[in-house]
Amino acid sequence: MNANEKVLNTFATRVRQMILQYEALKKENDELYELVDQREQEIKQLQEQLSRAEADYNSLKMAKMLEVTDGDVESAQKRVAKLIRDVNKCITLLSEK
Repeated sequence: MNANEKVLNTFATRVRQMILQYEALKKENDELYELVDQREQEIKQLQEQLSRAEADYNSLKMAKMLEVTDGDVESAQKRVAKLIRDVNKCITLLSEK
């Protein structure tokens, strides 16, 4: 019986060790899942911030395009006039050929 008791004690010890390992791994797994959830929440918040920043940027870009001063109107008119002259020259050159 002494040999059987020794084998039984060894088996019981190994089972307890496995249970302790299982509990440690389960705790680590739970912590990792919690960490993943936190990271996913951070990612979601950052994506929302990015979307808001992009919307703000687009709004500012649109506002800048709409903001026109007198100097801007004059320079824009001059550029359009120059483009029209260039197009007329091209049309004249093409019609001559």
